[in-house]
Amino acid sequence: MNNNNDNRLGGNIGHDSGAAKAATSWSLTGAFLLLALCFVLVVTGIHDAGAYEVKDPVDAGGIRGKVHIGNAIPLVKRVPIFKNQKICGLEHRDIPLVQANGDGLLNTVVYLENISSGKPFPAAAKKITINQLGCRFIPHLSVLANGGEVEIINSDTILHNIHAYEMIGKTNFSSFSVSQPQRGDIVSKRIGLKKNVGMRIMCDAHNFMLGFVFVSRNPYYAVVDSDGEFFIDNVPPGTYTIRTWHGNLGGKEASVSIQPNGVVSIEFFY
Repeated sequence: MNNNNDNRLGGNIGHDSGAAKAATSWSLTGAFLLLALCFVLVVTGIHDAGAYEVKDPVDAGGIRGKVHIGNAIPLVKRVPIFKNQKICGLEHRDIPLVQANGDGLLNTVVYLENISSGKPFPAAAKKITINQLGCRFIPHLSVLANGGEVEIINSDTILHNIHAYEMIGKTNFSSFSVSQPQRGDIVSKRIGLKKNVGMRIMCDAHNFMLGFVFVSRNPYYAVVDSDGEFFIDNVPPGTYTIRTWHGNLGGKEASVSIQPNGVVSIEFFY
């Protein structure tokens, strides 16, 4: 009886060992598939707990205000032009690094941070176009939804090499660099920034070409007008961090509270 039991038990042990190997194999395969799926979800941005949700705001309000140049001063950098002068201009290019109209700071974006739901992105922010014409980036400042597409066109009869940098503090990290040797060349890139909001656009063939792209994670932003003023509409009631972004001066931060159907005013000074 004991021997038979031992034999049966031994037999069961041998059978279980094969099953364990098979189970281990399936477990490894399942784990691999799970890791692969997680990788795909992360890369595609599907599994993003902080993803913005589009839904109609209830009792929405607005934020109006102005960005003042404050203690900053208008700044222009003069760069000599040595080549392609028929296209790019003679002698030099004055690059406006800090521009103002009166006390209103120009080329500035005002935006809300960490807002999880609300109005949709405007269609124009999902795909933007940067044109290289007369050795200039047109427009000088663009706003792109994070994950959106930027189309770059060379409208000049000379070579351009657009080079985009992600701006992290005072450091620029190369994002992409593309040569466009002929007029009519078009390149499209999809942009996804993990933490930061600014991109500096330059041309490796012409060091006097400069532009910026603000990359937004939600549609609650506004580019200041010709007086440095802005308005952000359709904001759900609540308290938010509101920031400014300027390609050369950096940003300012404040807190703002929106009451149901209310409009608040705020001013920033550099």
